[in-house]
Amino acid sequence: AYMLSYLLLLVCAHCCIISGCNESWSACCRALSLACAPAAARCFEESMYEAARLLFTHIPNWGRLASTLVRLHRFQEAVDAARKANSSKTWKEVCFACVEEGEFKLAQLCGLNIIVNADDLDEVSEFYQRRGHFDQLMSLMESGLGLERAHMGIFTELGILYAKFKPDKLMEHLKLFGKRLNIPRLIRVCEEQGHWKELVHLYIQYDEYDNAAHCMIAHSPVAWEHVTFKDVVIKVSNVDVYYKGIRFYLQEHPELLADVMKAMEVRLDHARVVLMFRKDGALPLIKDYLLNVQKTNILEVNEAVNELLIDEEDFEGLRSSITTHDNF
Repeated sequence: AYMLSYLLLLVCAHCCIISGCNESWSACCRALSLACAPAAARCFEESMYEAARLLFTHIPNWGRLASTLVRLHRFQEAVDAARKANSSKTWKEVCFACVEEGEFKLAQLCGLNIIVNADDLDEVSEFYQRRGHFDQLMSLMESGLGLERAHMGIFTELGILYAKFKPDKLMEHLKLFGKRLNIPRLIRVCEEQGHWKELVHLYIQYDEYDNAAHCMIAHSPVAWEHVTFKDVVIKVSNVDVYYKGIRFYLQEHPELLADVMKAMEVRLDHARVVLMFRKDGALPLIKDYLLNVQKTNILEVNEAVNELLIDEEDFEGLRSSITTHDNF
């Protein structure tokens, strides 16, 4: 009886497709409901999609119905069926079909139900990117930021997309959502894309102050800011960064040298600083710094101050220096 029902449904499928009589088809489905599932699958396999649609609707099997509607190019109905199926597999099938057909609004409706699953996000992103739909992908991710189930992956992926395709929006994104980003991943992307100012910001967010200082020095035309550098350099762990920073200021921003050295003053080896500037013949540039640290009564500092006072013929100042600081 089951096999007979199955065969009758297949015959009805062929007849109803030829005649276009959906009412007869629906009546046939109701009468032979036991065989609907295998008959629907067979109709689908034989590209009898209209018959398969009616059968899958009757059963109902929303996932298979969505697949069938995609093949019928009835995308809005496919989205509705996918919503009822509510499975990641179905959402992806309908989403990708909509993308291929340029139905990006419908694709976005599907995509929002996919990207909330972190494991599926990369697959969606790669699918869009391989087809060059970068703006549509960014629009999808931007919409995803407001979802109740929005996770770090969405915020990070949007940052990566901005870095690659819309860098003018990158810094604002980093500042707004700094605590919801996978910073190491974005650091790698910013390095690859050469976004040095944004890279400095990420290094600071991640407490990598040494790297932030190095980046500002290496890419100073776009990455360096004086106030930021002063804040960063006093937090570095490698003392060599201090002296690299001093040399950088000596070469590129001598007018700000005194200010940055004042910020670093308590962390510097004053004798080493004197030796550095003596070799460059630039002791006069740090006179204020030397006078300020002379209270430490270090031999190299005292001798440097005294030399400067002699060159300036400031004998009153020299007398005071010698009287107050006897280590020379």
